Order: sequence, then structure tokens, then C-alpha cells
Amino acid sequence: MAGFNKVVNSYSEALSGLTDGMTLLAGGFGLCGIPENLIAEIKNRNTRDLTLVSNNCGVDGFGLGLLLEDKQIRKMISSYVGENALFEQQLLSGELEVELTPQGSLAERLRAGGAGIPAFYTAVGAGTLVAEGKESRIFGQREYILEQAITGDFAIIKGWKADRYGNVIYRHTAQNFNPLMAAAAKITVVEVEEIVEPGELDPAHIHTPGIYVSRVIQRRFEKRIEKRTVKQE
Repeated sequence: MAGFNKVVNSYSEALSGLTDGMTLLAGGFGLCGIPENLIAEIKNRNTRDLTLVSNNCGVDGFGLGLLLEDKQIRKMISSYVGENALFEQQLLSGELEVELTPQGSLAERLRAGGAGIPAFYTAVGAGTLVAEGKESRIFGQREYILEQAITGDFAIIKGWKADRYGNVIYRHTAQNFNPLMAAAAKITVVEVEEIVEPGELDPAHIHTPGIYVSRVIQRRFEKRIEKRTVKQE
């Protein structure tokens, strides 16, 4: 069964094949459940002209925000961009192309991509700026717009545990966009906190089956808190 072993030991091997101009799906929500080490490796590789699909773009100096520092991202497809001053600067200067998508529609576009569904109709965004340039139809006296599925060349994913065959479990809210993106890319790379032997994970608790996963790597994570609010003494 050695051919099913998807574990790699270096980030160079984990991201082998990632080149300039690709579409990259990056899991996470804010700084929760982000593949922080894979992002750092992409910065070190200086891969450029990327189309990045993620809920948001990290923060200044961490997460996907690192890729803005050397202008490695050409286009960002996301639903929220309010935590990054450098992102704002590049957007307003025209250096960064941005496609804002309602959060539920972004999730469904990724799910459709993983399921092989090319497009779907949704009422979300109908009659707003979101609908500009998109086909619309009336169903049951309500307007719906056509949203196209999203797929990627690579997906970079953060998991909690995985086995050597690539079956992945996410922990609590770190699940967020990760399973959707893992299924929607040609090559899916997952970094996890722990790798176990096949059979050690409860099959009923696996979130991403190994059939969607190309490579798995184990590392430590900083897990920064995006915002911390404490009660005053």
C-alpha cells in the first residue's frame, strides 16, 4: 500500500508544480484555520501573478497578507477584505484586481466546483452591483443571478489530523472553507498538526476523504489571534 502514502517531508515537495499565473485556493477564515506555513513558503518561492481565492486576505504581515508585500497576488476573489491596510492601498491604486463575492455565494461556488457543477442560480446579489454582467432569470416571480463555479490549480489547506492516505479531520471552526477548497483543486496540499496511521481516524469523523488530497505535511503552527478583546479590570 506504499503507493497510497501522501506524506511529504519538505515544503519544496509539498508545493512542487506551483508556478506563476496559477489560481490558488487558500482555506481559512480570518486567521482561523489558515495554512500559515504553506503561505510562508509561497512567499519564499516568490511565486507571482497569482489569482487567490480565499474568504479574506489575512492581515498586514501575516497569513495571505505576506503575499501582498511583494505584490505576488494579481487578483483576489474574496468576500471580506477589511483587516488589511496594504490590501486597501493596492486596491485603490489599481495594482490589485478584486472580485468581491457574498460569503455564502463564495462557499457555494467552491462547493459547485468540487462537485463538477459549472454554475448555479442564486437570489443573493440580484439587483445589486454583484449582479452586474451576470445572466439573470425569474423563477417563481423572483430574480436570480447565475454564479459560476470556482476551481483552482492548487488548494492549500490547514487540517488538524490526517493519516498517510490523506484523510483529513479539521478541528472546530477551523473547518470553515477548508473542506470546500480541498475538493475544488487539481492539486490539494494539506498541512496538519498530526499524522497518524491508516485506521486510527474514525471514518465517521473524516471531513475530507483522501481521494481529494494530493500531499500531506506535518508542521507546528503559530495560530495567531486576529482580534483579542478582553474585559477591563
